[in-house]
Amino acid sequence: MRESSQLSELRRKAAEATAAGSKSFYFATRFFPPDLAKAAHAVYWFCRTTDDIVDENQGDIVEWEVAVRQALSAGHSARAVLDLFTRTVVEYRIPHEYPLELIEGVKMDARRERYRTFDDLRVFCYRVASTVGLMMMHVIGAAPGADSYAVDLGIAMQLTNILRDIGDDLGMGRVYIPSEELDRFGYSESDLRGKLRNDAFISMMRFQCARARSYYAAAEPGIPLLDFRGRFAVRIAADVYAGILDRIESWDYDVFERRAVVAKPRKYWITARALAVPALRQFLSFSR
Repeated sequence: MRESSQLSELRRKAAEATAAGSKSFYFATRFFPPDLAKAAHAVYWFCRTTDDIVDENQGDIVEWEVAVRQALSAGHSARAVLDLFTRTVVEYRIPHEYPLELIEGVKMDARRERYRTFDDLRVFCYRVASTVGLMMMHVIGAAPGADSYAVDLGIAMQLTNILRDIGDDLGMGRVYIPSEELDRFGYSESDLRGKLRNDAFISMMRFQCARARSYYAAAEPGIPLLDFRGRFAVRIAADVYAGILDRIESWDYDVFERRAVVAKPRKYWITARALAVPALRQFLSFSR
């Protein structure tokens, strides 16, 4: 059935918001079939809007939570972003707990919470990133047992964001590296705020990158559990995001004045590699 012009306009806005907000996520959604890409853009538009309430001072997070709860309860909203998102929630049976947990994570940001241990930080990562992975898991479809892998992939990506954005976050008065870990490496928060890049900082960053990679590795077995229509796009998203860590490491962890991104030619190389590896494995299995 043909969509109404109003719904088509909402989908266009969601796609534009995704393309503007996350080039890596948008790049990955190009490998979804059209229906999944539209749903992914709707989810991203909601998440981006929620995050911008704090990052860009575009509203009150408590008022937004009330509006979200009302929209989820009613299944529609007068607000464009919520109307499209709730349509997606209903269609793909996304549990309401995930967007509400995301809001709790954004509230943590609004309070400028300081994390003492990694366990504390992990709660934040789950709320702002793993919930997105869990919503997308419902959009794509997955075999039983995929949930924990979606959680791990979300944490991997959020840890990558944190390391990439250290310089930008300092400008907003935010520090995400657990204070306990700064102490462990003999690197103080004042050193971090002073953008001191010494041996202690390099050691600490090497540890942070290794942990993020361990979460990508932990999430790996979950990708084959996803429905085949969305599996490849998630593979691309994971590989592109992990590529940000490659760039950080190649810059000798210079994250104060530079923001690591994966250039478009590299993204296409990652895509080609993802396509070629299964084909090569199949060829080798036939050659034996």
